Amino acid sequence: QVQLSESGGGSVQAGGSLRLSCAVSGFRFTSTSRCMAWFRQPPGKEREVIARTVIGGGGQDYVDSVKGRFTISQENAENALYLQMDSLVPEDTAIYYCAATGPLYRTLSVCRESSVFAYWGQGTQVTVSS
Repeated sequence: QVQLSESGGGSVQAGGSLRLSCAVSGFRFTSTSRCMAWFRQPPGKEREVIARTVIGGGGQDYVDSVKGRFTISQENAENALYLQMDSLVPEDTAIYYCAATGPLYRTLSVCRESSVFAYWGQGTQVTVSS
């Protein structure tokens, strides 16, 4: 059974940094190839994907609003996905979720829609004050 659990959210002032973690159980990074992503849902808005990667290799991409400020990474030894968030602005305030597809989705090109992400964490709140 695949389970994802986010941590690392909190409150920070504009210009600050946070690092979100997503602990993964149910599959091993070293023995899979699949998409994982970070999504966020700001207050009163729809959920959006902000960063995607392919576990096992295959690139990364970011939504324009976080490009150059956020970095998605994986740590195989920890079986964890991370999101380093720098130069935070109030518009980054949201609930942040990590998500994973099943093992058939192995390239970024087939991981564009949120509907292909079958596994989700419970979310972690990030609040950025001005």
